[in-house]
Amino acid sequence: MEKRSWSASVWPWLSARLHALRRSWLRVGLPAKLLFLTAVFVMLAEILIFLPSIANYRISWLNDRLTAAHVASLAAEAVPSRTVPPALRNELTRTALVRAVAIRRGGARRLILPPVTELNIDEHFDLRQQSDLTLGEDLSLRLSQIRDAIAIYFASDDRVIRVIGPLGPRYDDVIEIVLPEEPLRRAMVAYGMNIVYLSIIISLLTAALVYFAISWLLVRPMMRISRNMLHFGENPEDTSRIITPSGRADEIGTAERELAHMQRQLTHLLTQKNRLAQLGLAVSKISHDLRNMLANAQLISDRLTTIPDPTVQQFAPKLIASLDRAINFCNSSLRFGRAEEAEPRRELMRLKPLLEEVAEGFGLPREKVAWTMEMEDQLLVDADHEHLFRVLSNLTRNAVQAIESRGDGKPGEIRVRAWRERRKIFIEMTDDGPGIPGHIRPNLFRAFQASTRKEGSGLGLAIASELVAAHGGKLELVDTGTPLGATFLIELPDRSVR
Repeated sequence: MEKRSWSASVWPWLSARLHALRRSWLRVGLPAKLLFLTAVFVMLAEILIFLPSIANYRISWLNDRLTAAHVASLAAEAVPSRTVPPALRNELTRTALVRAVAIRRGGARRLILPPVTELNIDEHFDLRQQSDLTLGEDLSLRLSQIRDAIAIYFASDDRVIRVIGPLGPRYDDVIEIVLPEEPLRRAMVAYGMNIVYLSIIISLLTAALVYFAISWLLVRPMMRISRNMLHFGENPEDTSRIITPSGRADEIGTAERELAHMQRQLTHLLTQKNRLAQLGLAVSKISHDLRNMLANAQLISDRLTTIPDPTVQQFAPKLIASLDRAINFCNSSLRFGRAEEAEPRRELMRLKPLLEEVAEGFGLPREKVAWTMEMEDQLLVDADHEHLFRVLSNLTRNAVQAIESRGDGKPGEIRVRAWRERRKIFIEMTDDGPGIPGHIRPNLFRAFQASTRKEGSGLGLAIASELVAAHGGKLELVDTGTPLGATFLIELPDRSVR
């Protein structure tokens, strides 16, 4: 119960602290994060170096004790009758920092410098190195040495250890020493503190060098890019706010150049949008007044139907139909200006009479412009009559103007083919004019960007493509592989069966 209560009180506090640290970290700037992370990573690298270093220092210190004990044993053996006086024994063990020394040769063990009192040995360490260790055994030995070195920092002050070292080429010839571990721990603490101080200095120096290098190479250019993005976002239409690339050849330079290109495109698009908005307002006003004028003309034309003249009776319905279409177009333009594009009112109708109506509106066929249609007389299309009429009219007008713009006086031809494939109608219109230049084709169906004539507005194909798309179809330029002439293909699917 107490454990559950402790967990219930600690975990919310710990979670809140971690959340606060995360929010604080997110508020820290990129340079400060870079400096902190560099220092942390260098310290981690120093720790990885520190552990083998203290392990090697411990082995070296113990080997020094073995060497000193060996020298002391030689001095003890040189004493006549090999009976070491107590004063000399104390001096030799004090100098070697050991309490007892024994030598084993040929399987016989002899105590050279015996201890003064009885000793309780806490740990045994064998420093004899084996040259035939495998990679795994050598790695295990290194880890064991590191573990023994770390354990010294946490051992008691009165611990006594026994160390075995080589005495010659034979593995069984060894020297054994017994010594207190406290001098070794003092030496290792001093050595470790020196490494810690040196590591801190190296970490700070390395972090500073890395920080200034990366700051100059990456952080400062990125901060410049971010400041420019904020500055540009305040007024994207101001071309003076576009970033000036530094000319670097690396990824930062690429980012600067791409950002400048994107900003120029955005500025151009915003300028174009503003102009289109102003143009749309002007067109709405013109359409409003033109609709009133056409309404008056429609009233006058209605009176023509009362005239019994056969010629008037023949052309009056066509004049009235043209006026109705013009009035509907003005109404559509006004609705478009209010972003109220009407949905297509689709119906099944014969395609050939609609094409004949389009051709008659342009006086086709006529001198030097032939008009040919290839389709079944009963071919039906599921589309809005007015929308499809406008699409075909725009394509026909462009074809006629293309043929007339050749200037060679030779006759041209406009060919229209139509066929059905399952639930789709395909309408192909081809002319033998001069063709469409390659630099115009990428923007062929974009408003104000695809006109090949000085007096053209570049709206015809854009409007036609939009009307076809409203039917769920598509309008595309067919690549015939020849530079002359142009072929457009309309794909219109039937309405989905619900």
